[in-house]
Amino acid sequence: MSVRITRNASLKSFNTFGVQASAATLVELFDEGSLDEAIEACGPNGPELVLGGGSNLLFTRSLEGSVLRIATRGYQAIEHAGPDVLVEAAAGEPWHEFVMWTLARGWSGLENLALIPGLVGASPIQNIGAYGVELKEQFVSLSAINLRSGQRRDFDLNDCKLGYRSSLFKQPHFKDWMILKVRLRLSRTAQLRLGYGDIRAELDKQAIREPDSRDVAEAVIRIRSRKLPSPNVLGNAGSFFKNPVIPATEALKLIELHAGMPQFAAPPDDQGTAMVKLSAAWLIERCGWKGARRGDAGVFDQHSLVLVNHGKATGADLMSLAKEIQDSVADRYGIWIEPEPKIV
Repeated sequence: MSVRITRNASLKSFNTFGVQASAATLVELFDEGSLDEAIEACGPNGPELVLGGGSNLLFTRSLEGSVLRIATRGYQAIEHAGPDVLVEAAAGEPWHEFVMWTLARGWSGLENLALIPGLVGASPIQNIGAYGVELKEQFVSLSAINLRSGQRRDFDLNDCKLGYRSSLFKQPHFKDWMILKVRLRLSRTAQLRLGYGDIRAELDKQAIREPDSRDVAEAVIRIRSRKLPSPNVLGNAGSFFKNPVIPATEALKLIELHAGMPQFAAPPDDQGTAMVKLSAAWLIERCGWKGARRGDAGVFDQHSLVLVNHGKATGADLMSLAKEIQDSVADRYGIWIEPEPKIV
């Protein structure tokens, strides 16, 4: 089956928060060769939403239009020459499976990004990152289609404008583009990044003195498994809030008022202003939210960046809790923290 069409479809199993929502029509694409058929099935207005793994998404309502779910699979190495390897993966490929496939072949570059939920196609939209590494460091290009016009084109690194949890595809005038394939350049020689978070300590705990890329990935998997709940057990979308990035001059004032506030270097903004990244988790925890609940909507007791569904929370319940957290951080620190997931 290349395309599957379901009317009045529940979307509960297609979002990792596990909140109830529905779509008038759910169109699932399993083979890129049937893309035209899938787009036609979405109706004359096209899909109201393109759905991937649902791991960076919060439904606050049902959808009266169609949802196009991309479930294409496959990956391959398309260039082998020299010290690097160019790999290509279909948008519907689960990200973690793809990462582990590259590491099994001895190709380095994605080890710090192991166990990130979601699909390959979403990775450049979000410019996913973890443990000091961002996708843009390995990104080469992607193929996409405009669902309104039918135009197909490739976007390279400069085109995509990858920034902190941002890209060209988050801008309103590029909302009609759907990613089909992603290409990354990996290395046959590991250049490990061990200085961020608990990676080095985790390797020491395992008595690994000379790690390879797979050792680093396994360390990241253990750390993430301890800190983040499995969506199969407790509904969540990973980190719910972005780390705020503010001018360095403002950051200096804040640290004078709040000793111990973590700060990290960030790239300068478009005007060349020096910027600093703050820890949203630290801000939220200092406001007393870790482990808090509002009915079945809550904050994970092991990580204050993670909002969770304890069972029957609605999207509106979770957004109400998020707004409370935002307001409290703004009141105490004068900083507005923004949600990371797409809110529907």
